[in-house]
Amino acid sequence: MADKPRLLVIERDSPEAAEVRTRLAESFELVLARTMARAMVLLREQKFAGVYVDSAQLSAVHWAGVLIQADEILDAIADGVAVVDPNLVVIWTNPEFLLLVDPSVETVGSPFMRALGSPEVLGPFACPFTAAVAIHGPASTVIRIEANRYLRVTATPVFDRSGLLTHHIALTRDITDETLQQQKITAIHKAGDELADLTPEELAEMGVEERTDLLKYNIGRHMKDLLGLDYIEIRLLDRTNGRLVPLLTEGMTRTAASRELYANPQGNGVTGYVAATGQSYLCPDTTLDPHYLEGAAGARSSLTVPLIYHGTVIGTLNVENSQANAFDDRDRQFLEIYARNVASALNTLELLQAEKLSTATASVEAISRELALPIDDILNDATTVLDRYAGHDEDIVARLRHLLFRAREIRTLIQKVGSTLAPEPRRNGPPPQHRLAGSAILVADADETVRKAAHQMLGRLGATVETARDAQEAIALARQTPYSAAVVDIRLPDQDGYETYCRLREVQPGLPIILMTGFGYDPSHSIVKSRQEGLRTVLYKPFRADRLQEAIEGILSPPPEPTT
Repeated sequence: MADKPRLLVIERDSPEAAEVRTRLAESFELVLARTMARAMVLLREQKFAGVYVDSAQLSAVHWAGVLIQADEILDAIADGVAVVDPNLVVIWTNPEFLLLVDPSVETVGSPFMRALGSPEVLGPFACPFTAAVAIHGPASTVIRIEANRYLRVTATPVFDRSGLLTHHIALTRDITDETLQQQKITAIHKAGDELADLTPEELAEMGVEERTDLLKYNIGRHMKDLLGLDYIEIRLLDRTNGRLVPLLTEGMTRTAASRELYANPQGNGVTGYVAATGQSYLCPDTTLDPHYLEGAAGARSSLTVPLIYHGTVIGTLNVENSQANAFDDRDRQFLEIYARNVASALNTLELLQAEKLSTATASVEAISRELALPIDDILNDATTVLDRYAGHDEDIVARLRHLLFRAREIRTLIQKVGSTLAPEPRRNGPPPQHRLAGSAILVADADETVRKAAHQMLGRLGATVETARDAQEAIALARQTPYSAAVVDIRLPDQDGYETYCRLREVQPGLPIILMTGFGYDPSHSIVKSRQEGLRTVLYKPFRADRLQEAIEGILSPPPEPTT
């Protein structure tokens, strides 16, 4: 009697299935597969006369058909693709995946990680398949295989209608280039942090020349060891005359090292162009570039980046190579990162007096900005108490006036201390005068944002600013303190703009007043009525700094003489 034909049976274990299986066994040699993943392995490894599928497996059969029909598409995918069964055994791969595996291991039928040569798992997941099942979605992790190659493995679980895991789809992408690039960027950042790694005590003991030598030594070492560069030039910008002063010239000719260069895009080489524009410059072939001036003898390519600190160009960093096209955009990125660290180290080592002053000024402005409204609150509370005090105790009155004096003195002391943090920069002429220097401006607005903005905008112009939250505070301040001008919102919590305008003029006759309104909204017609009483200027919110400045300067100027 001839052997029975072999039949692959894909089914769940159930009483109905057992009855069908008994009938089929009369005519066929049965081979059972409980999952579609196992069936796919058997179909690839063995020959069958046919396949019987239980109705519960129809959805999986549909997936298998789609997978088989899509073989050509999967084979063409640039990333490695593998189908892995619930036991993490590989049951199918595309050709790209085979390029990643250990050639000594039979891929199909082997555990997934074993097929890749038991790589080192870098994370974040120790097993992306387990993580994917736990979250019912894709999970990725990074592994390192032989020859220092890095792969990102993304596992996606596939479940049947009953929620049973049938297989995984594993997408494997080679990320070696981007990983090595990120490692190099990390190394550059670490090297940059070491440029000025000194304790405050060590920094205080070192002179300017010692600090400069330390910086030059570290930069030279990093350029050679980390970036593989031998020809380096760093110049610092003297802002008083635009001259680019050499700080470090490694491998440059004597002529190049002593060459006078200025921050000018014309006639000053690539270095002058970069200092003037603040843009990096890649020169692939020095023999063809109109800007290039010889630096290193026989150099055929160069890369120059600006040294930028707090958004301002403070110098340039130039590297050169004897080969044409030696630098690319990735090198530019590396050098720009390192240049930022160099600029920061220059400031840390206190080699940039102008930047020290800039930093000190920014710090003082930040402190003043944060303390502005709390000081205003003290002034308002003290003024309100003094304004309403009906007693005859001269000591209390004196103490309140002293409190007002000391609160205002705090602002002056902050500016005074700030001016001692760094020496004034050298100037060819007298220091510039602020537009509103010597003026005292009262701003009344319930919106804290507006009050803060007024302090910031007008304070930079030299004005002394005090703010009030409502009309009563503004009137109390005006009764105790003379102001150059007042800026008042027409919708204060306790009075409208017209009432506040009139009361302020009663307290300080002739006080120039600006009324503010949001988008022209004036339900009580305060602006119209105030114009009849002499109002000259209206400011519409939200306002710009230049518009506020123009409005203040306008009301501080005498009104034009009437024409006859």
